[in-house]
Amino acid sequence: MSDATPTGTTGPVSPADQVPRHQIRASHTADTLTVYQAYHPRIGVPAVREGRFPPAWKRERMTWVKPSFLWMMYRCGWATKADQETVLAVEITRAGFDRALREACLSHYVPGVHADREDWSRALRTSPARVQWDPERDPHLNPLPYRSLQLGLSGPASRAYADEWTVSIRDVTPLAREVHGLLRAGEEEAARALLPVETPYPAGPLEHLGA
Repeated sequence: MSDATPTGTTGPVSPADQVPRHQIRASHTADTLTVYQAYHPRIGVPAVREGRFPPAWKRERMTWVKPSFLWMMYRCGWATKADQETVLAVEITRAGFDRALREACLSHYVPGVHADREDWSRALRTSPARVQWDPERDPHLNPLPYRSLQLGLSGPASRAYADEWTVSIRDVTPLAREVHGLLRAGEEEAARALLPVETPYPAGPLEHLGA
């Protein structure tokens, strides 16, 4: 993807300066990709037990998935926020994820990406998926100079995510608590060693998503 963060002309170049501003980074295999969500235990516990989302999971509502573990930690406060006490790692098919990206539109109007506001509004009304690019987070949940993808799924995309794309669901709440505990103890190196490995995802050009 393009739109790399500019680097200075003097001094050392930090790793963050070399990361494109808009880039999908995730844990992925040849066939699957892992996204994260956080729920109340009444949703999270049966989802892990059954390996699929229970009937109580509202398939008609928009659901947001995040390939970044640390962005999920920022969102759920290391599994401490109300109704976000159970953190799930949801492994989904790359075919489903790629389809959602193809059919997605940005959640807000961006000049240069959209011809005009009417063009964006039309895409927003008809698209089953939406994308937001939010600042990625470091282990202390401070914002980084590059962005992390959030993918919102609604209607047919939400139902497909729950009932067709999902391969497995794991409870990573213990991992979240262990990493958080190490960070609070000042053991950042040990905490970083436990983080999921997330590498650039080969989505190809995504001009319609500003990437």
